Amino acid sequence: MVNIKQILIASAAAVATLAGVPAQAQAYPSKSVRFVVTYPAGGSSDVMARIIGKKLTEYWGQNVLLESRPGAAGAVGMEYAAKQAPDGYTFLLGNFGPVVANPLLNKVKYDVDKEFVPVSQITRAANILVTPNTLPVKSVKDIIALAKKQPGVLTYATSGPGSMSHLVGEMFKRNAQVDIVTVPFQGGVYSIAAVQGGHIMLMFSDAPPVMGNIKAGKLKALAVTSGQRTPFNPELPTMAEQGLKGFDAANWWGIMFPAGVQKAMIDKVSTDLKRALGDEEVKRNLGLMAIEAVYSTPEEFGAFIKSERKLWGDVIREAKISGNQ
Repeated sequence: MVNIKQILIASAAAVATLAGVPAQAQAYPSKSVRFVVTYPAGGSSDVMARIIGKKLTEYWGQNVLLESRPGAAGAVGMEYAAKQAPDGYTFLLGNFGPVVANPLLNKVKYDVDKEFVPVSQITRAANILVTPNTLPVKSVKDIIALAKKQPGVLTYATSGPGSMSHLVGEMFKRNAQVDIVTVPFQGGVYSIAAVQGGHIMLMFSDAPPVMGNIKAGKLKALAVTSGQRTPFNPELPTMAEQGLKGFDAANWWGIMFPAGVQKAMIDKVSTDLKRALGDEEVKRNLGLMAIEAVYSTPEEFGAFIKSERKLWGDVIREAKISGNQ
């Protein structure tokens, strides 16, 4: 005989068990989360992490605590984050340098594909091609014509071997098929000063350090390096618009977890990042640094990293760049 009472008791227990599953999932995160940043406090990465972390703290009701681990072009922070427990309570702000360029240029002690799982790209920032005001050019086409007329004479400044300014310059040389000379400096401040003073003829620079000089008439801006015009300098054409078809280069940042984190946690953070990156306050604060909010799914971000590795790997091999130059 069927015992109705036992069936009801069993059914109630099953419902209670099922009800507990989403409750537990919704509870994540149930404590403070550490946000590892691979560059020093006060820089773009640090400010960006604070902007995103503040919004996630609002959503979660849990503190997002920034943990700065700078050094070795981001390698120190990457190595540290890779060793953290995959419990969903430590994630990393990775960017173009330590995720793509550094492993291509140097022997690093981390494996991006094996030790990390992508969550979302969150931002990108185009470079601006600048020249001294004294250089008689008005466009990228003028630069290319001048370089071809005087091969090996035109110079471009970089903030160091393997830096974004260096790699974009080498991409320009390859795409435009010109012979211009690389002049490395120990940091962006010195390279910008050399261009402004007319000692060096051009540079591909991050936007924030040069915008003041451009507005003051101390530097001439010719183009942005991204595939589309930026919302911060809409008057500047792209390199592609000026004849270099397919030219698309920009610095970028994204969120990654140590490998092994549960998919439900990855999906939760991905969903909340999408919400945060669409927030007007977040977009406005990032825009103050000429940085654009960008969301991607974990799958899209993973595919993007692979495409960036292929793109810049080709540039580095063809230009014969090494990390110890």
